[in-house]
Amino acid sequence: MELFSTIIGTLSNWMYSYILIIMLLGVGLYFTFRGKLVQLRLLGESIRVVSEKPKDSNSVSAFQALMVSTASRVGTGNIVGVANAIAIGGYGAVFWMWITALVGGASAFVESTLAQIYKKKDPNGGSYGGPAYYIEAALHSRALGVIFAVLLIATYAGGFNMAASFNLIDSFTSYSFYNSSIPLIGGALLAILVGVCVFGGGKRIVKVTGVMVPIMGVIYILLSLVVVVLNIGQVPMVLGKIFSEAFNFRAIFGGFAGSALMQGIKRGLYSNEAGVGSAPNAAAAADVSHPVKQGLVQMLSVFIDTILICTATALMALCTGIVPSGDLKGASFVQASLSNVFGAIGPYFITFALLLFAFTTLLGNLYYCDGALNYIAGHTVSKTGKTVFNVAAILIVFIGAQLDFGLIWDTADVLMGFMAIVNLPVIVILGGTAMKALKDYTDQRAQGKDPVFKAASIGLREKTDFWN
Repeated sequence: MELFSTIIGTLSNWMYSYILIIMLLGVGLYFTFRGKLVQLRLLGESIRVVSEKPKDSNSVSAFQALMVSTASRVGTGNIVGVANAIAIGGYGAVFWMWITALVGGASAFVESTLAQIYKKKDPNGGSYGGPAYYIEAALHSRALGVIFAVLLIATYAGGFNMAASFNLIDSFTSYSFYNSSIPLIGGALLAILVGVCVFGGGKRIVKVTGVMVPIMGVIYILLSLVVVVLNIGQVPMVLGKIFSEAFNFRAIFGGFAGSALMQGIKRGLYSNEAGVGSAPNAAAAADVSHPVKQGLVQMLSVFIDTILICTATALMALCTGIVPSGDLKGASFVQASLSNVFGAIGPYFITFALLLFAFTTLLGNLYYCDGALNYIAGHTVSKTGKTVFNVAAILIVFIGAQLDFGLIWDTADVLMGFMAIVNLPVIVILGGTAMKALKDYTDQRAQGKDPVFKAASIGLREKTDFWN
């Protein structure tokens, strides 16, 4: 296990030092300029379209699709991931998380628009899709689609769900009652909770996350605002250090693996998943009149995740005067910060928030896996096959609670990195289709219309299930 942990850690550092930083920022900037700052120019429009209702009351709405993708994005990474980035990379890591979200918003827009364009009809009249489907439809490569689907399952049912489970249980280490049996008991209880919900089916996942995510996010942001207001005198110093340490290039190139740049991009990507190819699986399920609407909605989800919630964690922790370090990181760092303001109740709130964040992350992640399983099988997986997968996924939740910090995070980073390495070049190749759809959308909006999409209007040659 120690050897495996070393190999995974080395691979993670190599991927994020040389490949993914260039790919993530490069693709994000490419679509930022090609889309004429779409993530800022149409931010108001993205808020407007979230409230639109589907034509069929039984269909998944734009808002529900937003909540499923946000359930996966908004998770333990928004608390523990941010704390780790700051503890390892310093204050400047927060700046690079912001940059990852800002340029990544354009990538998120493109991948989710493509998922809508190439989505498939399900037998009940709804829709499904994602990168595996637009890879096969537009690039005519089922083999590459299967590879992506396998990576998605490994990342979300494996790496990310183990991380969510570990981060929740790790938050108990700061309490006096913690002992070696807590990971066993806590992991088992969490696995049982997930099992109860998952065996209710995908529709129940949509309903549960639709209720829990908004409440969870609003309460967390409100509390962070209270902490910031109570420590308002520290805000100028914190913001100053975020910007000054972000551009400390001597520190960046002196120890790149632990630099603000690398940690900010790693944890920013882990948190908002822009360009990874996960959110398009939720985007494809939405019933909208134009694919761009769901592209805008998923772009908004990136901002909710990183610009709002990750920033809330960073300011809440850094304004209290607690100094992060390699020893004080993760949930313990945020708990110590809140304890400095609210006393004993602070750590309990973080544990409760992590419980909600972990739970919705686990459910959102498994929802993504449904589509990937069906794609690999070439049909809807049988009840027996789905039951076997669900049992395995629940066991992985339990196992994740027993592993150690370094192995958990490096495994999640590596698996996520492989997904991005496949998805990012694909959306660059297919990006022209998304940009034509964007122009079609903005032209119709300029004419005062509620945009309606037809594949022929952008010269789309590939056959689509919905837009003909």
